[in-house]
Amino acid sequence: MSEQPISSEIQNLVQDEQDVGVVQKVHTRILELLTHGEELRYIAVQKKPVINVFPMCIVLTTRRFIIYKPELMGQAQFEDYIWRDLKDVDLKEDVIGSTVTLHTVDEKELSVGFLPKTQARRIYAIAQEMEEEMLEERRRRDMEEKRAAAGGIYMPGSNTATAASREDPVEALKQLKRLLDAGLITQQEYDVKKEEILLRM
Repeated sequence: MSEQPISSEIQNLVQDEQDVGVVQKVHTRILELLTHGEELRYIAVQKKPVINVFPMCIVLTTRRFIIYKPELMGQAQFEDYIWRDLKDVDLKEDVIGSTVTLHTVDEKELSVGFLPKTQARRIYAIAQEMEEEMLEERRRRDMEEKRAAAGGIYMPGSNTATAASREDPVEALKQLKRLLDAGLITQQEYDVKKEEILLRM
């Protein structure tokens, strides 16, 4: 029995000994779900020690992580979350495979077992990378919101510019000093804003 030919479009998705037939089917289905600018990054295929007619898959894109669960009659169930919803990821390696568990910020737990170790490690590495990116994005957004909430200080993307021009300059200087003391702005940002406020007096 000859091996199934690998199409060029899935060549980079079967580098870790994924089942070519399964990847081909999943690839076709996932392409229909991708949004504008979203790209497929990786597909890990479950490999149980017994006959596994309907293996589950973990699919990673540039925007989402997806649990793919095939069903009878060619049907499939998709459970997907954007990367921003990822809280953390766990990897557990056993004798006959690995289990990857993705935890969401709303306390959901998505787990797929019997993954080949190489594929599970790859999923874990990509998820860790995306988790770090999302943590940084959340930290940056939180800091911008805190700066804007301090009132009267213009932040890019905030609607406080008009308020800054109308408010009492002395109060604005006090608020600016509070931001500096709280570590929400740098000394350089403080000096620039202070100069702007003094010019309005």
